[in-house]
Amino acid sequence: MALITSDVDRFEAARPRLEAIAYRLLGSASEAEDAVQETFLRWQAADVERIEVPEAWLTKVLTNYCLNQLTSARARRETYVGRWLPEPLLAGDPMLGPADTAEQRESVSYAVLVLLERLSPGERAVYVLREAFDYPHREIAEILDISEAASQQTYHRAKKHVADGHARSEVDEEAAKRIVEEFLAAATSGRTEPLVRLLTQDAVSVGDGGGKVPARAKAFEGAVAVATFLRGLFKPSAAKRRHIGGVAEVYATTANGGPAFVAVVDGRVVGVTCLEVTAEGITAVRNQVNPDKLVRASRQWAAADHGDALHTL
Repeated sequence: MALITSDVDRFEAARPRLEAIAYRLLGSASEAEDAVQETFLRWQAADVERIEVPEAWLTKVLTNYCLNQLTSARARRETYVGRWLPEPLLAGDPMLGPADTAEQRESVSYAVLVLLERLSPGERAVYVLREAFDYPHREIAEILDISEAASQQTYHRAKKHVADGHARSEVDEEAAKRIVEEFLAAATSGRTEPLVRLLTQDAVSVGDGGGKVPARAKAFEGAVAVATFLRGLFKPSAAKRRHIGGVAEVYATTANGGPAFVAVVDGRVVGVTCLEVTAEGITAVRNQVNPDKLVRASRQWAAADHGDALHTL
């Protein structure tokens, strides 16, 4: 059924919210875009005039499509080369969605996206819809075809899982920049001691290369092990430059609302490193270097001015 202009406009008005939901559910911007496009195709095929509440209809179609994708993604990730990490979104990306409350900002943080991978698809959907978009349990129940009581129980269970694995710590953009600058100064000092002082004793470092870029599948654990690895990572070498296609400039930024830095070669983002910070120090260093998961970051990076690089590799 052909859509009239007003129906297309109605969908386009909902697109930013749909993309933000899909990204939180899937942890992948490219998969989120595909999910929203599939939702549009179903909207196009529907008898739109008979849909009483278009926003609810679109949310239900999108969410259930994402649930199916999450189920199949679990099987795909069993054969994924190395460690799977979410696709990071740089500051200003509209797919980050609403950031008016601490809960909304937290729901899209990189650390929480990593933890959401441990939830069942249903738990993840309830958590995202409730925590990030403040859907009442009555509407969540209708979207997922479950009872309102089941929605409430699932939400409390999911929220506990996330809380048990993550210590909430919000930092503003200026504070994030200072953290990254201090981290980079320590990482490029050539010594492990300055880094060890910034890291918690149980700090971890992990990378996602997707089998296309070397990245250690097993996490480095403990402040000394992480600091030793990072000292080597930030040591410039001709071999590294050949591998990444040139000299990499390193900039401080934020990704998913938290402290991060990017490595850029000729305007192309070749790595995004997200730092998880608690009151005790930096507790996790997560490196995304899979080129397939950096395409959107490169587009976002090219669209803004970022000042001078803090370091070169």
